[in-house]
Amino acid sequence: MADTVQGRAAHDSAARPGGAARQSVALGLIALAALVAALTSSILVPLLPRMAVSLHASSAAIEWVLTSTLLVAAVAVPVFGRLGDLYGKKRMLVIAMITLIAGSLVCALTNNIAVMIAGRSVVGLSMAAIPLGISLIGTIMPPGRAGQGIALISSMLGIGGALGLPLAGLVAEHSDYHVLFWICAAGGVIAIAGIVPLVTEPPRLASGRFDILGTFILAVTLMALLVPLSEAGVWAWGDPRTAGLLAAFVVLAAVFVAVERRIASPVIDTRVNARPALLLTNIASLCVGFAMFATLIGTADYVEAPRASGYGFGLSIVGSGLCMVPGGLMMLWMSPVSARLSARFGPQRTLALGATVVAAGFLWRIALTGQLWQVVVGSALAGTGTGIAYAAMPSLILLGAPASELAAANGLNSLARSVGSSLASAVGGTILASSLMTAGGLALPSLAAYRVLFAISAGSAIVGAVLSLLVPPASAQV
Repeated sequence: MADTVQGRAAHDSAARPGGAARQSVALGLIALAALVAALTSSILVPLLPRMAVSLHASSAAIEWVLTSTLLVAAVAVPVFGRLGDLYGKKRMLVIAMITLIAGSLVCALTNNIAVMIAGRSVVGLSMAAIPLGISLIGTIMPPGRAGQGIALISSMLGIGGALGLPLAGLVAEHSDYHVLFWICAAGGVIAIAGIVPLVTEPPRLASGRFDILGTFILAVTLMALLVPLSEAGVWAWGDPRTAGLLAAFVVLAAVFVAVERRIASPVIDTRVNARPALLLTNIASLCVGFAMFATLIGTADYVEAPRASGYGFGLSIVGSGLCMVPGGLMMLWMSPVSARLSARFGPQRTLALGATVVAAGFLWRIALTGQLWQVVVGSALAGTGTGIAYAAMPSLILLGAPASELAAANGLNSLARSVGSSLASAVGGTILASSLMTAGGLALPSLAAYRVLFAISAGSAIVGAVLSLLVPPASAQV
């Protein structure tokens, strides 16, 4: 009933003079917030060596500039989602943007590695902007427009990752890397300046108290999983620290589920998220998230490798980043297409289609390696599939999650994608390091290693496609 009233109010808003235009502006502002948050996860990747020199940091220390953001984001995404359900999605979106601005300013003004890591940790909180934006669009826009809006916001995670690399390359060649933090802070300011007066806070449907105990256990559990995934390339999989933390994750996950089942207002409703509709969607999202990140790590370094490697093209950071632009543009272009496909054929089939196209992109990369255009086309094909798949995921969450837990459910789905990306980073790094060759005096991954990574990524995408087809239709969900 509450959903019906909300939808009617959105329709009435659209019918008033300027209502549709106001909604379009609101969508653009929320998309900007999501894009800026997504950019923070990728813009520093090609600049870490330069930052290490500037900050007088070891390679292990500089990796924590990325790892700290990942760890904080993993906890913040589902927690901010639950806070959005309880206290307001718009309110929490604005808070997420404030953390992005604050953390970016800290990083922009420091040359100290410890302060940089602290600032990047604060920035990690802003990754919650994407699931919060998805949930907000789903409640403030009429059903006829909400689908495309949700698809656009969801695709920003992939678009930001693809476009962050060329942006970083341009800044690296023409300016100081601190400029990137100023750009992110400025984007956050613009987003907040528009969201506060123009975006309406939807009625809150959830009730209860915030689950502090569950949040603490969740944070420790995710740390036990993500720290060994982040450090696997340094520690190795057989290291006692890796094995010990992964074992601790299994135990802590069981404890978390047991505790959450006893709490009246859990941070993550494990009963609801164990339903086939949500569980299968999240596992499929993890699989596609794995493949998406493998596109990034399997393209930038690949084309930067010298021609003596037998597969590389000796491109600069800017050149390698530009190779990612077609894939990012395809993600943007495919988001409304995905929404229309979901409306006509169902989000299950649309997600399966997207995952299948991702797999086709990786199979292309395995077979065709001789020309730069072949690499770009294969990467763009994977980007096309990612855009279709990412845009369909929130529609499945919308069908399976209660309205009172929509933001939290979208947060968990975003977390599943992030875990998939972290797993891809760990597995991909291990595979590429396991088969090295020497070219131009450099130790580089072999072409065979890249092909193994692409084959695993194609298989992961196919698993995601199959799982999405097993998600029960809306009529069968209880």
